[in-house]
Amino acid sequence: MDDFTPEQVARGRELRRAQLPWALGGRIAGLLCTLALGLTPAGAGLVTAAGSVLGGSRTARVLAGAAALVLIGQLLQLPFGAGVRVVRRRYGLVTQGWAGWAVDALRGLGLTLLLGLPVVYGLYALTDRSPHGWWLPAAGFAALLTTTLSFLYPLLIEPVFNRFTPMPEGPLRTALLDLAARDAIRVKEVLVADASRRTTALNAYVSGFGATRRIVAYDTLLSAAEPREVELVVAHELGHVKHRDVLTGTVLGALGAAVAVALMGLLADRSVLLTAAGAADAADPRSLPLLAACAALIGAAAGPLQCAVSRRVETRADRHALELTSDPEQFIAMQRRLAVTNVSDVDPPRLLELLFATHPSATRRIAAARAWRPAPA
Repeated sequence: MDDFTPEQVARGRELRRAQLPWALGGRIAGLLCTLALGLTPAGAGLVTAAGSVLGGSRTARVLAGAAALVLIGQLLQLPFGAGVRVVRRRYGLVTQGWAGWAVDALRGLGLTLLLGLPVVYGLYALTDRSPHGWWLPAAGFAALLTTTLSFLYPLLIEPVFNRFTPMPEGPLRTALLDLAARDAIRVKEVLVADASRRTTALNAYVSGFGATRRIVAYDTLLSAAEPREVELVVAHELGHVKHRDVLTGTVLGALGAAVAVALMGLLADRSVLLTAAGAADAADPRSLPLLAACAALIGAAAGPLQCAVSRRVETRADRHALELTSDPEQFIAMQRRLAVTNVSDVDPPRLLELLFATHPSATRRIAAARAWRPAPA
């Protein structure tokens, strides 16, 4: 804690305490709403009513019901997202106006519908063919879809929300490419994301596979941090590539998606749940809210485990950055800058860290850097 002033520590804690009710409230409200629709006849009534607007056919009920569930979920999250935004704006972390925020929300909604509706349609095509065994092929398709989206994300999804420009030729770009070369990692390009139109937070990442791999730095990072600190951030991100974290994460995500679908199939086949949901079987479009509720429960239960895995992965990437640069002092300086600029709680309560944190706390990362020693030659 000596690495941060009392004012910096207090500021991070105040932000965490101010935004936690909104962030946690949004999660709880979303889960409760999904359960209320999925485990009562209310969800079945919603699917029937939405489908009747488009003619009442089975396809209409599937697509309109799915769209209605997505829309209700998005609308429910708006006040909570706005609350978090107001808090973060008060701490100087938000630069985007409300109009821009609304446009991003509409983009997210459109993207969810564009990707989700075909998936739901395909799912109910499978349930129509096999009301009890649909989950087996659906699990395979879920794994395939997760893998495909992971590969396409940097090409199709990232450009929807950010503009990317090539980093100009210069010492920093050369240094970043040299880091990748020393790591034997092929990088196609170095890009700058226009994050400053939304936030003052600092970040960088490496995305893509093979020919699509690129280093991406926030313009906020380039304007606020020293060049060597930028190198340390990128060295950490290269650690994810070196240890195949993206590929491993994709494989684990695909496996997790398949397991989740299988569990959904087992739960949705239970007559007591179908009766509560007002559906005849899994092939009945009125079972859609029940499937959504099962998915939400599985996701909530898996959250802490995913966070634990993520923290281990981030710790390994930190160690890789130290091994690649042999510069613990600059690593510590970088962690200080990230924590202070992003107004992080540098030492959060352990329970919150275990449940929700995807990265180790700043104090843990700095302590690990101080304890690090180069491997013997």
